[in-house]
Parts: sequence; structure tokens; C-alpha cells
Amino acid sequence: MPLTFRKSFRILPGVRLNINRHSWSITTGGRQGPRHTHSSTGRRTTSMDLPGPFGWRRTSRARRG
Repeated sequence: MPLTFRKSFRILPGVRLNINRHSWSITTGGRQGPRHTHSSTGRRTTSMDLPGPFGWRRTSRARRG
């Protein structure tokens, strides 16, 4: 079984710093409404919880060059 590391810190209300072995990211937004995550690897994710057991997520990569 591989070892994993993940830690999340609340910086301000509605803002979290997430750290894992390979990168870090900043998440803004709360439980209600959309959440936006910007990763150090260039990934940007927008997600939202929907009523019931549903959720929505859109992920994109930042263009480099």
C-alpha cells in the first residue's frame, strides 16, 4: 500500500491551503455555491455540490508557453 500525504489548512473564512506530496493548491468558496481551486501544477478546478448525492466538477489546465 503506497504512503500518501495530504494536509489542509484554513487560512481565512472560505479560503483553504491544501498541501500534498507533489503540489499545493488554494481553494476559495464554501459548502454552499461553487468552489474554485488553483493548483501549483497549473490545474484549475471549479466544483459544486448539487442536491442529493450529486456533484458537478470542471477541470482545466493552464496553458504554458
